[in-house]
Amino acid sequence: MTIYFKNVFINETSTITGPYEKNGPLSQYFDKSYNDLYFNQETWEQAEEKIINESIDMLKEKSKIKDIDILLGGDLLNQIVASNYAASKIKSPFIGIYSACSTSTLGLILASTLVDNNIVKNAVTFTSSHNNGAEKQYRYPVEYGGPKPKTTTFTSTGAACALLSKLKKGIKLESGTIGRVVDSKTTNIFHMGAVMAKAAASTINRHLKDTNRTIDYYDLVLTGDLGIYGKEILKDYLKLKYDIILKNYNDTGTMLYDLKKQPVYAGASGPVCAPLVTYGYIFDEMKKCKLNKVLLVATGALMNPTMTNQKLTIPAIAHAVSLEVIK
Repeated sequence: MTIYFKNVFINETSTITGPYEKNGPLSQYFDKSYNDLYFNQETWEQAEEKIINESIDMLKEKSKIKDIDILLGGDLLNQIVASNYAASKIKSPFIGIYSACSTSTLGLILASTLVDNNIVKNAVTFTSSHNNGAEKQYRYPVEYGGPKPKTTTFTSTGAACALLSKLKKGIKLESGTIGRVVDSKTTNIFHMGAVMAKAAASTINRHLKDTNRTIDYYDLVLTGDLGIYGKEILKDYLKLKYDIILKNYNDTGTMLYDLKKQPVYAGASGPVCAPLVTYGYIFDEMKKCKLNKVLLVATGALMNPTMTNQKLTIPAIAHAVSLEVIK
């Protein structure tokens, strides 16, 4: 299902990262980065909560807004607990959302719907993830030091926010496609690219059909976060299944880190991966008019520890947003 938006703009964004992202190739595009993963807190979960609040405060300061009409956000921790704690410190209505690593684009679609229909004047959507917190929950605590296969993706650490309103400033959010859950019958928690690639393909195909566009309509198709192996699976699957050939294409999971120098396996993952790359580097390119139309397709693996311990398959979903330079 694709929703068109008449008059919605991403006016401002904020991004905060951890040390791995700071040492990556896009560090200059982030608003703030920390040198350690605790962010001066006692636990990783508290660290994640802190940077959510800090990113929202930063967004309010950059945009000069005093009141947030509605807040939407989510994270990877069970019951999106980091987001809930963070929202408790902000006196705004809150919609907690969970779509795994596709939370950012789902948040943008929901926020745009509220703004475009005059339900609210502004909306702030955010997402976050923390490498050590996510690894402890979904795989094994990092202290174990267990080896991982090369298909593993590395959960990114950070928080990213976006302010949406009808004020004609920033980047236009032209439309959004809500994805369908796709089960590729994959059980491997160390190969998220294989888990999510078909969901990305399904949403891209659906978006193009709904909008009656070809893939060449976009200067860039950007997925997140398939990594180096999932990226190739997507390209092959789109061609074989839907006869769609990706040319101007990249994956945020392969962009956030230096894959040759940093020990991040197949690249980045996590809900904050796609918005860190998009709100930073991609928006900078769009503001310079080097890119005019971008289709951002964030992907999410809909798993939890109980089901993966039972060796069940991992469903996935992808949501897409069409981003345009203001004319």
